[in-house]
Amino acid sequence: MVQQLHRLIYALAYGVAIIGGIVLSALILMICASIMGRTGATLLHSDLIGGAFPDTAARLLGLGIGAVKGDYELLESGMAFAVFAFLGLCQITSGHATVDVLTDRLPDRARRLLQMGIEIAFAAALVLIAVQLHDGLQTQMRRGSVTFLLQYPVWWSYAAAFVPAVFAAAVAVWMALVRTAEGLLGRPLIDPATGAHL
Repeated sequence: MVQQLHRLIYALAYGVAIIGGIVLSALILMICASIMGRTGATLLHSDLIGGAFPDTAARLLGLGIGAVKGDYELLESGMAFAVFAFLGLCQITSGHATVDVLTDRLPDRARRLLQMGIEIAFAAALVLIAVQLHDGLQTQMRRGSVTFLLQYPVWWSYAAAFVPAVFAAAVAVWMALVRTAEGLLGRPLIDPATGAHL
């Protein structure tokens, strides 16, 4: 039962992380296009090109060469989504950075209890973050604030971050339950390094 549920949660976490990767890749492409457009517009406005070929420069600028409008607004929203989209997979595979200098020397039971405490702390932190994002989402919906350039509602960004944040919190709670059971039983239910089944 635990292994089947763990496989399902792992598959969902992997899928959400893939979606986060697609969003992150799109953001990278958008920022590259924005930088190239901004550089191109700067060159077309310069004395070197704009002064020597004013008609051509004006025509190219008229085609819309320039920075992507609202690139920073889109980047902020997309990055929040991507970060939370990756957290579930990171949590289920124990992918967070660790320093094992002292813990490698601990007895097995002490390491299990320490891992249990860490997973409970992560779960509490991610649940708190999800709750705060929900509160922020509700506040932004009531205010009706919009972004400066693109004029889309600010609550859309909160909603985009809230969905994967809730999923990451659910994965963290699952892992806290698994590690607590492992700590109480004194044996592993899943591999702590990869999240794979034993």
